[in-house]
Amino acid sequence: MYNPFNALASLIVTRPKQLAVLFCLLLIVAFYGMTMITMATGTDTYLDKDTRRGMLLDKYTKTFQSESVLILIESDDVMSPDVLTYIDRLEQDISHERYVTGASGISDMVKSRNGGVLPTSRAEITSIKEEVPPEILALYLPSRTMTISVVTVDQGLEDAQAFSLVDNINKRVSLSDRPPGVNVVVTGNQAFSKEMSAAMSTSMGTLILVAMILMVIAVGLLFGHVRYRLLSVFIVGTGLVMTFGVIGFSGMQITMVTIGAFPVMIGIGIDYAIQFHSRFDEESRKSSIAEAVTTTITKTGPSVLYAMIATAMGFIALSISPLPMIRSFGITCVIGIICCYLAAIVVVPVFGILVQYRPVKETAQKTGAGKSYVERYNEIVGGVVKVVSRNAVPVLIVCVLFAVIGFQMDNEIIVNTDEKTFVPADMPAKVNLDKVKRTMGETSSIPVYVQGSDLLSPESVLWMYEFQQYEETHNSKITGSASIATYLAQYNGGVLPQTVPEIDAVMKKIPQQTRDRYVSWNTEAVIEFTSIAMPNDVAMSMTERMQKDLAWKTPPPGIHASFTGMGEMFTNLIREIRQGKTQMTILGFGMIFVFLYIIYRKFTKAVTPLVPIIMIVGWNGLIMYLLAIDYTPLTATLGSMSVGVASEYTILIMERYYEERANGLALLPAIQYSIEKIGTAITVSGMTTVFGFAALMVSAFGIISNFGTVTVISVFFALAGAIIVMPAILVLVGMMEGGSTDTKENQDV
Repeated sequence: MYNPFNALASLIVTRPKQLAVLFCLLLIVAFYGMTMITMATGTDTYLDKDTRRGMLLDKYTKTFQSESVLILIESDDVMSPDVLTYIDRLEQDISHERYVTGASGISDMVKSRNGGVLPTSRAEITSIKEEVPPEILALYLPSRTMTISVVTVDQGLEDAQAFSLVDNINKRVSLSDRPPGVNVVVTGNQAFSKEMSAAMSTSMGTLILVAMILMVIAVGLLFGHVRYRLLSVFIVGTGLVMTFGVIGFSGMQITMVTIGAFPVMIGIGIDYAIQFHSRFDEESRKSSIAEAVTTTITKTGPSVLYAMIATAMGFIALSISPLPMIRSFGITCVIGIICCYLAAIVVVPVFGILVQYRPVKETAQKTGAGKSYVERYNEIVGGVVKVVSRNAVPVLIVCVLFAVIGFQMDNEIIVNTDEKTFVPADMPAKVNLDKVKRTMGETSSIPVYVQGSDLLSPESVLWMYEFQQYEETHNSKITGSASIATYLAQYNGGVLPQTVPEIDAVMKKIPQQTRDRYVSWNTEAVIEFTSIAMPNDVAMSMTERMQKDLAWKTPPPGIHASFTGMGEMFTNLIREIRQGKTQMTILGFGMIFVFLYIIYRKFTKAVTPLVPIIMIVGWNGLIMYLLAIDYTPLTATLGSMSVGVASEYTILIMERYYEERANGLALLPAIQYSIEKIGTAITVSGMTTVFGFAALMVSAFGIISNFGTVTVISVFFALAGAIIVMPAILVLVGMMEGGSTDTKENQDV
């Protein structure tokens, strides 16, 4: 039967130079693909537009929502004549920009009360200020030293258009002739998104650089018993380039969550490189290079492939998430580990043949006892395994107990979907936006998108008006509301028109800009509720209550109403994250079990590597609760990712165990010998994985640094599960399969 691993080994042994050239050409193509990578921010990363909620939000945004760019102006006295003149001139310049529908601010308010012209003296300005009602003046002039101009832009701008507009406004500001002491800052949601996109790009480069540096340090410290110890870092680097190339050619975009995939990929990829390098080094000590290549590829190749596929299953399980950014994270990780596996299985043997690899003498690193550090570590691991194997049941009881506690605590962990907490706290755009919110006051908008054949009928208008009044009087968190019904009453002497002719007559009195803000073609309308600012979990409860009110106070026949908007999206993420993380973890377990059952055709062999992982998932929940780390769109992937990462270690140990059993070793000696032989490689690869994941902890993005903390701990749990829990499981499985643990059989190897 054709064996691809034998064929690959034969090809590498006979044509190593040709494969090296082909691999280099592949890297050149991948480098070109890297230039096509783009960043993604905004609602598209949180909500799939193909879903009903996504289509509804997209339609609402493009039809009714008008984003604004805010111009924050600070001076010793923003009401001085020269500053007002500057503000007026700047607003007029910005109004000529593409995508801008208008700009207004304190200068417009002053002109409107001075015959359409700006006053030229402080006395005139003071007189005008005294005429303006305090509540209106506070909107334009929150303090003597600060004012905010609002630039209204076209509805439904794409990110590229919005970012280009922000750049153009910044250029206008930089080229403007500012009076001495005047500071001008462009802020708002679009400026925030633009700067976040730039920060993401910088963060990604920093994280990859730190991860690679940590890889060099980790491999240099932990993998010194082999020659060319940094070869593994080179392999991961090539795998990273290939991954970027695939992403670039595929048209995928990098999101805030996807950034975290690259250190994860580096951490896992170094493991594959170390496994192949370690086995090749082991085989080259007792056979020729050609034989070492063949043995490494045919023995380690399938084992690592099974582990890689199992890991991929954990990431593939993320594809059921409703959040596009989580799906993108999973796809990126799958692409990355496949590229790293292919690079490792090719580069290690090809490099070994080309340089005529010679292993380091085992006497090169000795301890005081005359044994190498690797031998001493193997003995320590063997001693731990021996103790665990002889006390399998008590060890499992303790481990299961902590896992059960973790599963219980998992439900108490907070789910955080506030995007502003994900980005660096000192990011200028965030600082400026926070300043604006503190100055102007922070409120939340809760839009209700209304669709129907005749939304300006008396019945429809009356329903909107009554629903608004009901929510304002029955919901203490609602601060106000507005719809076309609001303005129909306002322009009709405070009374809602009762007939179609009356409605048509009043509609003609309402300014076109106001009409377009709340109704479109008599088939689409919006009710805008404003509420106090509140955490997303509280907002979710309030939205659920309002949805129940909407179900009770239903619109007229033929009219459909749904809650939408950014606030609804972020609050709904709480529910989706909480439900999705459990579903993704269960799916990961199921997919890996099915895969292993297909490979082994035996239930016990398929389920054995998964038992320790179930405990690890529980331990993750416990440590997150103890460290007060929230669930976010990124940490929500931890369960499924842990299933994939930890399964590699447990599968490799089980594979080596059955290999030694087939070679004639008894139950406990086979367990001890297997973990002694593979324990060093697993520990080194696990620790280098920890170093790779640790790079996440240096990120200025809170969402990524917290993810780094829990993933580092999770890898330690995975190692503990492989070296402590797995031997206990193998003892029980071996006894079920007819193995013996009596004294005669348990002699040391």
